[in-house]
Amino acid sequence: MGEHGTWFDYLNRFSWWQSLTHKAEDALGRGWKFMVFQDSHFSLTHVLITALVLGFVVWGALKFQAGMAGAGGGLVPARRMTFGNFFEVMAETVYGMVEGTMGEKNARRFFPLIGTLWLFILFGNLIGLVPGFVSPNDTLKTNVALAVTVFIVTHVVGVKEHGAAYFKHFLGPSPALIPLMLPIELVSHIARPVSLSLRLMGNMMADHKVVFSFFTLVPILVPLPFLLLGILICVVQAIVFCTLTMVYIAMAAEHEEH
Repeated sequence: MGEHGTWFDYLNRFSWWQSLTHKAEDALGRGWKFMVFQDSHFSLTHVLITALVLGFVVWGALKFQAGMAGAGGGLVPARRMTFGNFFEVMAETVYGMVEGTMGEKNARRFFPLIGTLWLFILFGNLIGLVPGFVSPNDTLKTNVALAVTVFIVTHVVGVKEHGAAYFKHFLGPSPALIPLMLPIELVSHIARPVSLSLRLMGNMMADHKVVFSFFTLVPILVPLPFLLLGILICVVQAIVFCTLTMVYIAMAAEHEEH
């Protein structure tokens, strides 16, 4: 099993899977190369692993909901850590992070979005550390979709909060500064989804390549410190993505006098 090999590669023995894979690669692949954009190794494997991550997140959410609907309404903690309790602790932690960054009012409003991004990115990162799997977040096709979603939500919130006056902050405080401020603001806003997607992809690719390399060289004990470091990187990158998302949305909602 190579660096990009997964357990799903065993499906290649079936002719219908090979035909479907070739069609997907022709439709979703790219032939051009430029700097960091080298050969795209995207395949239906990323789709299957993304579906696996989403299924895991939905399963955990259902367990959490069942625990909240049980006896005591979830107020009485279980005697032992269960799958539902794990998601409950994670939800409380993420909500505290959102509330501390965006305030109580916006936390209740945007917690479903931030919480969803957190769970998908975190477990999408972590599954890449499991032998036989790859991270769905080590390809731009996944990360650009997440970043563009954040980009659209940010400006929708800005327009919804302030109407057409939201776009005044692109022009600067004075009409004389419009030729200078407008290009700067446009570039800075366009750079947001670019930086979000590239940062996540770069860190996941580098982290998983290092872990895979040490597993290949010495598969016993030696890779353990790098695996622990990889787990830390996965968590940090999920925090960074969600924190920047909260900052962007909060800034759009707070533009007033500009």
